[in-house]
Amino acid sequence: MSSNNTPPRARCNRCVRPLVSCLCELIPLLDSRTRILLLQHPSETDHALNTARLAALGLVNAELLIGEKFPSLSQSLTQPGYQACLLFPGEAAQPVHQHLNHAETTPLLLVVLDGTWRKARKLLHVNPLLAALPRVVLPAGLQSRYRVRKTPAPGMVSTLEAIVCALNLLEAPRNFEALLLPFEVLIDQQIAAMGEQTYLRNYHPD
Repeated sequence: MSSNNTPPRARCNRCVRPLVSCLCELIPLLDSRTRILLLQHPSETDHALNTARLAALGLVNAELLIGEKFPSLSQSLTQPGYQACLLFPGEAAQPVHQHLNHAETTPLLLVVLDGTWRKARKLLHVNPLLAALPRVVLPAGLQSRYRVRKTPAPGMVSTLEAIVCALNLLEAPRNFEALLLPFEVLIDQQIAAMGEQTYLRNYHPD
């Protein structure tokens, strides 16, 4: 039988992983004062390492929207009781830790774009409301645990890692590292699927 006739593997409706490697039991359910709005480019939805979905599943106060243009974006950005800002570099971007989420401050609605840098910039271009938001950035020099991706520049992390870092800074001493457990297992699954030699050859060529 040719591979073209091989039936697709059954998938979990929630984490969208093959049932044999379902991550749902590892995904926590964490609350936060910060609200996370994830805007995912459609090209990312079928990606094997869909970390934005893991973030949306693991956080009570999170929303995931998929598309290029978001007609209802204004409604999502004007949630009562939140100050909206965009997690994205820019000339006027402030360090995210300057917005510490204390009980007496207005919590952030943190908008996070999920896609390649080119796709993220396209989302900014076609959604003027995003470009008008104040911007915040993560600290420099972060180390990604994304062992099966070659980053175009040092300090770049996955969407999920960026959210965990931002929440850890905004809501200290609370810790959101539990969100990374399914991410770590997912990476291990990917390495096992490709084989250790392939992994070492492609991601550790030295």
